[in-house]
Amino acid sequence: MIAIREPRDFADVFKYLGALWREEGALRFLRICWNLGREPSAAGAWWKSCLIVGVVAGGYSLYMLFTVGHASFNTSSDGVNWGLAIATYVFFALTSSGLTFIASMPMVFGFRELYPIAKRAIWLAIITLIAGFSVLALELGHPFRMLWAMPTGLQVMSPMFWMGVFYSIDLVLLLIKFYLLWQEDWDSPLSHFVGTASFVAVILASGMLGLVFGSIVMRPMWYGSFTSIYYILTGALCGAAATVVTTYMAYDFDRAKMPPVLREMAEGDHMPKVFATLIGIALVMILTRFWTGLWSNLDGLEGFHALARSPLFYGEVLIGLGLPFLMMLSSRIEHKPGMQMAAAFLVLGAMFINRYEFIVGGQLVPMFKGTWVASLTEYTPSLTEWAMTAFGFAIALGLYALGEKLFNLSATPQSLMVARAGDRRMAH
Repeated sequence: MIAIREPRDFADVFKYLGALWREEGALRFLRICWNLGREPSAAGAWWKSCLIVGVVAGGYSLYMLFTVGHASFNTSSDGVNWGLAIATYVFFALTSSGLTFIASMPMVFGFRELYPIAKRAIWLAIITLIAGFSVLALELGHPFRMLWAMPTGLQVMSPMFWMGVFYSIDLVLLLIKFYLLWQEDWDSPLSHFVGTASFVAVILASGMLGLVFGSIVMRPMWYGSFTSIYYILTGALCGAAATVVTTYMAYDFDRAKMPPVLREMAEGDHMPKVFATLIGIALVMILTRFWTGLWSNLDGLEGFHALARSPLFYGEVLIGLGLPFLMMLSSRIEHKPGMQMAAAFLVLGAMFINRYEFIVGGQLVPMFKGTWVASLTEYTPSLTEWAMTAFGFAIALGLYALGEKLFNLSATPQSLMVARAGDRRMAH
């Protein structure tokens, strides 16, 4: 039987797959690919579920777009123009940015204790950005026009243009960085340069994404430089939550199966405290924005009053953020695996709701309204929009499961392993 090990390049991948095909035969080879391995695993279960959901949701979305077109969305030129699909794109793009921030902590700023999650964070940053781009491409209708419209149009005064440029640069740098780590290149000058360039690119990319909304003066709920800072900091929270969830998923939600260095980090005090700090920052930013909106008499901020009547908002703040914040501050439960996973899942759910409320809520007040407009615009996502969101999550989770089986995402530099071994000998 072929020994399974992490491949070192794509030639190694195809060589292994070819040998597996010859040894097992076509039928058993396809069964192994379907199960993502010979033995049942959490990654294999996620992979199969995501393949099914991705094919069904993606197929339905494409069918509706080809047969009905953009009319299959519950958006229109006289109301909510950007709906659930854009909210999903923003969620994935900012989660990718946050994951890049997490990976930059050890590789750019020297917090070496976070090395055990760096490679996984970079892989997650790549696949969440791909998932976001995929949903955005379906929403745009003609995404390939960007290939010639961006270089020939050069709308350099548009934040949307620069958002696309910087996120494209960010994706390329993430791919290069992951390849370097794949080759065990953690500390070379080239690796440091790519890591630093990626950090700068993602700051610019997420900042420009914020300016796409923050520059629209006719939408007061979006307008202002605060939006970019808000996106950058809440993106870091999404990245931290995604790292916690996927790290436990990789080991069947059993901390005992983790490598010693990773288990030591999960059991320590740093991760819960950093997580609690990021949740606290997000809570302050969300509540102060909400408070200011409620107390302002500026025309166009009536959407905040709609949020005050929404059960989703209270679920987001009280259950999705407030409860995890208290959980991660409690010395009795902050180290428990179940509590850490529950907190991370709740935060991700809350931030998805937050992206939806931000995008849609900012458009509920009709522009150029007069005294004859007595109500806000109504919007409910269509089945096509929900299918596109499911398609995006299927891409992200499916590629994550594939990465867990193909790559050693918990890898750490050999120098860190040696240093930890030396620390243990000194402790004894």
